[in-house]
Amino acid sequence: MNLEKITALKKQYEKELRENIIPFWTKYGIDHEYGGFFHYLDRKGALYCSDKGGWFQGRGTWIFSKLYNDIEGRREWLDIAARGAKFMDDHCYDADGRMFFELTRDGRPLRKRRYWFAEAFAAGAMAEYAKASGDGAALEKAVELFRKIIYYYRNPNALPPKYFWENFPIKSHNMRMVLVSVSQILRAAEAPGFDYDAMIDEVLTELFKDFVKPEEKALLECVSLDGSCLDTPLGRRINPGHSMETCWFLLQEGERRKDRELIRKVAEIIDWSMEWGWDKEYGGIYNYVDLKGRPSDKIEWDMKYWWTHAEALYANLYAYYLTGDARFEEYYDKIHEYTFSHFPDYEYGEWYGYLHRDGTLCLDAKGTLFKGPFHIPRFLICGIKLLEKMEKEADK
Repeated sequence: MNLEKITALKKQYEKELRENIIPFWTKYGIDHEYGGFFHYLDRKGALYCSDKGGWFQGRGTWIFSKLYNDIEGRREWLDIAARGAKFMDDHCYDADGRMFFELTRDGRPLRKRRYWFAEAFAAGAMAEYAKASGDGAALEKAVELFRKIIYYYRNPNALPPKYFWENFPIKSHNMRMVLVSVSQILRAAEAPGFDYDAMIDEVLTELFKDFVKPEEKALLECVSLDGSCLDTPLGRRINPGHSMETCWFLLQEGERRKDRELIRKVAEIIDWSMEWGWDKEYGGIYNYVDLKGRPSDKIEWDMKYWWTHAEALYANLYAYYLTGDARFEEYYDKIHEYTFSHFPDYEYGEWYGYLHRDGTLCLDAKGTLFKGPFHIPRFLICGIKLLEKMEKEADK
């Protein structure tokens, strides 16, 4: 990429973040009465359900803390993060220290899941908020939550399993992906009590031993407990978005460690994921692909989702920066063109989340239980910081 292109992209992302994405959430997504974040928002930002997802209280708190730390030390953003952290402290934890997945607007529990994703996002949020605010209690909470998720990671039988493991012994890629990310966040916040490098090494070893299949050129979503492939729809499932999201976490690790071999291996997975995921007829990236080309058991397999494209954009930009391989610039360019011609809504703000395979709109809501202030602003924040670095190096 030349300097002119890098600068233009950085300016575009800054404008997108500051003028389209964050204003939508600060105007419509903040609960000024009870604290925390709304996320059930229609196209125009109107609330169509006041219930709150527990994991979005963590995700929103992390985003506004990250904005304060990495984009601008704006008091408004820190105050929003503080209100998110307080809502979590006041309402989101059960007596066993685990978190509720859904709550009423005023913080009464509605649902609790067997997974520890909400706890992981809360740990990252409290660490990032502590970094922004200097709040020692928030950092202690992050460490307490991290200790809990490590326990459940190493003792999966401590939570009710989704499947009867004696008959269907599986483990999932997404838990490993999230664990790498939250370890990196706590390490950057200098949270005490853990060797985060060792924790990430443990996950890296497992990912490459069990989930990455070079002979199939795929990173699988689920494998048997011994790492072998399962010939079922779940066992054959490839999620290109998850694969590339994991990859940019691992590229961060490769850059930090100056590990060229790790960077090479991760870049190869991004290449595979684009080959599997890119829709050669309509453009965009599929949600799911079957390893053997068999029918997917996911009815939404061929839809185009907002988060998949945000993660793929950053993964390919990062891979290009670290390798200089023109393939990743080509991938990035076509994802960028598809994303910005289909997802943003410049009339009412933010991005659409759900498209049919042919790129037509499926749902015009800007927020759901699974779409909120996270993937898009995270991609833009990280993209801006990377493009700033690329701009400085290209200018030299």
